[in-house]
Amino acid sequence: MQIANKTIVLTGAGSGIGRELALQLIKKQANVVGVDINLNSLLETQKIAGVGDDRFKVFTLDITNKEKVDALPNEVIKHFGSVDGIINNAGIIQKFIPVNDLNIEEINRVINVNFYGTVYLTKAFLPHFLERPEAHIVNISSMGGFIPFPRQTIYGAAKAAVKIFTEGLYAELKDTNVKVTVVHPGAIATNITENSGLGKPKIEANSQQTKLALPASKAAEIIIRAIECDKYRVTVGKDAMILDLLYRLNPKLATNFIGKMMKKTLKDM
Repeated sequence: MQIANKTIVLTGAGSGIGRELALQLIKKQANVVGVDINLNSLLETQKIAGVGDDRFKVFTLDITNKEKVDALPNEVIKHFGSVDGIINNAGIIQKFIPVNDLNIEEINRVINVNFYGTVYLTKAFLPHFLERPEAHIVNISSMGGFIPFPRQTIYGAAKAAVKIFTEGLYAELKDTNVKVTVVHPGAIATNITENSGLGKPKIEANSQQTKLALPASKAAEIIIRAIECDKYRVTVGKDAMILDLLYRLNPKLATNFIGKMMKKTLKDM
């Protein structure tokens, strides 16, 4: 899909990959509907972009609130006249603890934000996309959506659900004007830990893990290129690409490898 002059709904637009996506979409002459639970973060994104409501419209929204999500399409269309795509980017991780130590409220929160938020928004906007000459749905999964990460098991399960949901949508919509892309980012330099309510990470900014993380701006660039090329699936970062291949070749070996890496990483946190 060509980006210019399209109206794109973007969740999690207040920080991280979401903010970079917003900035780059605006540079490509798209209109962006910035959705986030944090108003100040959204306004900061708009300030950095240097545009007004005619190019970046702010909507504060809890994406787990289905009633409010269902009301969003009409508000977007009222403002911009139409809507052509959505990037379901908003997400949170869990505490870095085993499933046995997570309470059910924490589990539900991770599932609701990562999976149901994506489903609610997709369902709300899909009827409008089907009426457009072309439209695009992008759902952000994770490399945790295709390979297990101990102590992020519930997060991975939610992202795996996003993966299958998106691939199913692709199959259902392949003969329509609506394109569908699933994205699997690897380690990206964002503040997702802090935004998930887990506090600031203890890993130093110059640590090996941080140095290996892909800049959010580069991740956004890859995602937008996937939209422009109507890609079915994209891995973001060398780590995601390598682990994807390893897991396909030997799932047990890949799982054990990740387990060892996570133990080492958690010692530094």
